[in-house]
Amino acid sequence: MPSIAKPRIPLAPLVHNELGLTIRDYEGAMSTLCAGCGHDSVTAAISLAFFELSIRPRDIAKLSGIGCSSKTPTYFINGAHGFNSAHGRMAAIATGAVAAHRGLHYIGVSGDGDSLSIGLGHLSHAIRRNIDMTYIIENNGVYGLTKGQVSPSADVGSRPKKGDPNVVPPIDPMELGLAIGATFLARGFSGDKDQLVPLIKAAVAHRGFALLDVISPCVSFNDHEGSTKSYRFFREHEVHEIEADYVPQRAEIRSKISADSARAVTMHDGSVMYFRALPEGYDPTNRLTVESYLAERKAAGEVPTGLLYVKENAPDLHDMSGTIAQPLVEVSHRDLCPGSEALAQLQRAFR
Repeated sequence: MPSIAKPRIPLAPLVHNELGLTIRDYEGAMSTLCAGCGHDSVTAAISLAFFELSIRPRDIAKLSGIGCSSKTPTYFINGAHGFNSAHGRMAAIATGAVAAHRGLHYIGVSGDGDSLSIGLGHLSHAIRRNIDMTYIIENNGVYGLTKGQVSPSADVGSRPKKGDPNVVPPIDPMELGLAIGATFLARGFSGDKDQLVPLIKAAVAHRGFALLDVISPCVSFNDHEGSTKSYRFFREHEVHEIEADYVPQRAEIRSKISADSARAVTMHDGSVMYFRALPEGYDPTNRLTVESYLAERKAAGEVPTGLLYVKENAPDLHDMSGTIAQPLVEVSHRDLCPGSEALAQLQRAFR
C-alpha cells in the first residue's frame, strides 16, 4: 500500500518553534504500518525532537535500509534529504554521506534484523569510525516484514507467534557498542515518549556515532504471551533507573541543577545532559562501570533504559581522516581533482 499525504488542516492553533515552524513541518506521509505499531510512536518522537531543537528540515538527512523500521523515514520530516538503501547497507551509505557533507544532521532508522544480521559488519565499522550521526534501531525481536521469524535480538526462550522457542543467544546492541568503542549508547521504549524524546535530542547533539536501541513491539507478530519484546513483558521488566534531562545551549542551565546532585555532562555544542542515576556508584561516562551494571541487570532479568553511556570529545570520522572543515560537496571540482601531478606526488609519499 503506497503512503498518502497527511491532511494539513490543524484541529487547533499549533505552537511554533524558533524557526517559525510547526510540528506539521516535521511530519511525513501517513503511515502504512500495522495499527498500534511501536515504530509509529518512535516516528512521532523523532518529529517532536527535531521540532523542539528548531533544526531546519533541509539541514537533516534521513537514511534507512530494508524492513518495517526502514519504512518509517517516509513518515517524518518531508522536507529533509533522504536515502532508502539496500538491506543492511544503511550504515555504509551514511558513512559516505557524512564524509562528503559534514554540514547536515544525519539520522538513520533501522531494525534489529537489518542492523544485527546482514548489516552487522557495516554497523560495527560505523561505530568504530565514530560517524557523526544518530542511529536508531527499532528493536522488536522479529522480521515483521516477512511475517515474524525471530531476529538476532530475540532472547533465548522467547517464543515466536508460530514455531519453537528461540535457542540462539541474542546480540545486544548496547553490549556490542561497548565492545567496539561507541561514544553514545542509550536504550528507550516506544511507549515512553517522555523518556524517548530527550534521548533523541541528546543523540542529535552528540558529536559522533549515537546508537539508540528502542524496544518497539511488533503488534502483529511479537506481542503475545511468551514474547520478551511485547508491551506487557517490557513494562514488567524495564528498569527506568538512569534518568536524564537534555538542556539545549540556549536554555537557562542553572534551573536544571537540583538538590539531588544530578551529574552534568556537557556536549560538544554546549548543550548539557543531566543524569540522575539511581544505582549507587553508576557513572555514565565510565565504560567499565556501565558494562558491569548492564551485566548485573541482565542476570537479574531486567532491561535498563535511559542514556547508559556517553563519551564526549572523542575524535570522529573527520578528525581521524584529517578532512577540511568545509563540506566536500561545497569544494570546487578543481580543488577536489588537482590533476595527475598532484596524484603522483601523493603516491610517492606512500612508497
